[in-house]
Amino acid sequence: MKLYKKAITGLALAAASWSADATAADIAVKTNLLYDATASVNLGFEFGVGQQWSIDINGDVNFWNIDDKRWRHWFAQPELRYWFCHRSIGHFMALQLHGGQYNIGNLGCDGFKFLGTDFRTLKDQRCQGWFAGAGIAYGYSVAFSAHWGMEFEVGLGWAYSRYDSYPCAECGKKQKSNAVHNYVGPTKLAVNLVYNF
Repeated sequence: MKLYKKAITGLALAAASWSADATAADIAVKTNLLYDATASVNLGFEFGVGQQWSIDINGDVNFWNIDDKRWRHWFAQPELRYWFCHRSIGHFMALQLHGGQYNIGNLGCDGFKFLGTDFRTLKDQRCQGWFAGAGIAYGYSVAFSAHWGMEFEVGLGWAYSRYDSYPCAECGKKQKSNAVHNYVGPTKLAVNLVYNF
């Protein structure tokens, strides 16, 4: 986890130093409408670092329960993007890191397993822990005006997680301590509303 924190800090410092010389048009602010729909507060910033390169840093936080479902988490996901034509317009590929903490429970669906992860276990138990990982992404951006646009992105990758589990969403004696889980699959799905300065 210490190595991951150093990587995030280094990427943020690099973005800040590269963006120091950026013009106003080299900076964008965005929100992922799909995360907004899940009542998760999120915000992203993108900094241009060349004609075809940018650094995107976004984060998400949710500290409340919806109905009797627990979906508390925070995470950050920085990306290094390569734009095929010109930055902020058209197709791009990205290398991404991701990491955060979670406390989730009472979410599972009957019969829902995906690429080695059994989400059925979250129906009757609560898990809390941290995760870190990396992935790749593909996206496409369109402009509506000089400042406003939309961005669509999907990412695939890996996440390593350590967690504790409990027998129900709000109570119970710990069932597992410091258990390990490796997840491989989708790591990002975004429909971003973007404002370019």
